[in-house]
Amino acid sequence: MNPTLRQRLKESALLKTSALLNGLWPTPQHHFAVLDPASGERLADVANCGADQAHEAIAAAENALPAWRAKPARDRAAVLRQWFALITAHADDLATLITAEQGKPWSEAKGEVIYGASFVEWFAEEARRAGGETIPSHDATKRLLTLRQPIGVCAAITPWNFPIAMITRKVAPALAAGCTVVVKPAEQTPLSALALAELAQRAGVPAGVL
Repeated sequence: MNPTLRQRLKESALLKTSALLNGLWPTPQHHFAVLDPASGERLADVANCGADQAHEAIAAAENALPAWRAKPARDRAAVLRQWFALITAHADDLATLITAEQGKPWSEAKGEVIYGASFVEWFAEEARRAGGETIPSHDATKRLLTLRQPIGVCAAITPWNFPIAMITRKVAPALAAGCTVVVKPAEQTPLSALALAELAQRAGVPAGVL
């Protein structure tokens, strides 16, 4: 762990190196190095998850699905609003992590955090509007209705160039709809993704849901 990076954060607890699996941060058995692209400096050694951990994450998401799907839309929206509040409150630290691991200028990284948070805010409100529709029928004796229902466990594979915004863009609508999500961030930029997961956990996202 690079002590300089930890010292640059207002809240050092956001610098995570373990994967979030079923609400826990288990000590990893295998690691890979995360490097500063500008200097080549080693920033951290992060959990290198394999097939066993992937299956564990999927199983946890499947187990968490029934309860999350059954939550009233307003309750899922409340969790997302809290996640949005935490992301914006920790925007400086998230930007610092993006700059360190991805190389983006800090001002642009801060802009990405705000942009990424906007997806969470938007879909928090959309969660409460996930209603159905009544469609005009060709038969006067029948009524046609549509219902929006969560599809199940979603997978989100995200790139290195927008390491926070591309996660929130995929995860927020899935959580709003009542789905659970397994996220695989880019190997170049896992630190900001793990910090985002830490904030989601603080916001009340249940174990296994993310």
